[in-house]
Amino acid sequence: MVARMQSETVTIGVIQMRCVADRDHNLRAALEAIEEAARRGADIVCLQELFRSEYFCQREDVACFEFAETIPGPTTEALSRVAAARSITVVGSIFERRAEGVYHNSAVVIGPDGQVAGLYRKMHIPDDPLYYEKFYFTPGDLGFASVATPRARIGTLVCWDQWFPEAARLSALHGSEILFYPTAIGWHLREKAEWGSAQHDAWETVQRAHAIANGVFVAVANRVGREGDLEFWGGSFIVDPFGRVLARASHDREEILTVRCELASIGQIRRNWPFLRDRRIDAYKGLLRRYIGPEAKGK
Repeated sequence: MVARMQSETVTIGVIQMRCVADRDHNLRAALEAIEEAARRGADIVCLQELFRSEYFCQREDVACFEFAETIPGPTTEALSRVAAARSITVVGSIFERRAEGVYHNSAVVIGPDGQVAGLYRKMHIPDDPLYYEKFYFTPGDLGFASVATPRARIGTLVCWDQWFPEAARLSALHGSEILFYPTAIGWHLREKAEWGSAQHDAWETVQRAHAIANGVFVAVANRVGREGDLEFWGGSFIVDPFGRVLARASHDREEILTVRCELASIGQIRRNWPFLRDRRIDAYKGLLRRYIGPEAKGK
């Protein structure tokens, strides 16, 4: 059990990076960005999805399984050193090799003592053009939870998870005060002109809705820059439990966002908008079905 410090304020940091083919370069850049976020006062720092490499899921290539590593492993050890040196919590996204033939897209929480405090394995795995993640990743089996850190209880969800209100709700019901979403999302180059603005707006809107519906802070770390046939749109952001954007990164630059969050506002907003109180948990059994359909109306 991690005891909460008396302070009800936590500063969270979100890192928006470009990634290149050199995996060691990406790790060094991430560590430098974590250091900078810590210098700015961040207590918890979140990296983007699969930050060690370019987004390899644009193709199905068995050679890419060589990028996977164990947890703990080289990347978590590097993150642990900086977390302990700076006395901060780090959320890192890892291509996890659980066993030969079993791989996960995972988010690890490393506490200020340098120890792994929590592990989440991405539950929703997409399979779309240029996002062929089902080829690489086994769906997560750890469920939705929260992790106690010295400054806040946090939930970690990964990219495609961000479209599902059930994931945010269950993380919040486990006590999460801040939801972190390591992300790798961008525009297909041929679609950007017609659909780009609407796609980005939908992405931000649904996550702001998670903050409102659950009375939590939401922090999203996305990558930026062109890789292959994708232009990652950046736009990393942090919102409060009322859905107000506290900080937003650009679409085309590497940036570090740091925001001071008043955790007391969670209680204030939930008292005025008591969505958790008014949930009809007796009436939601249909959520456990894939689809109900109009023929079930009235049954």
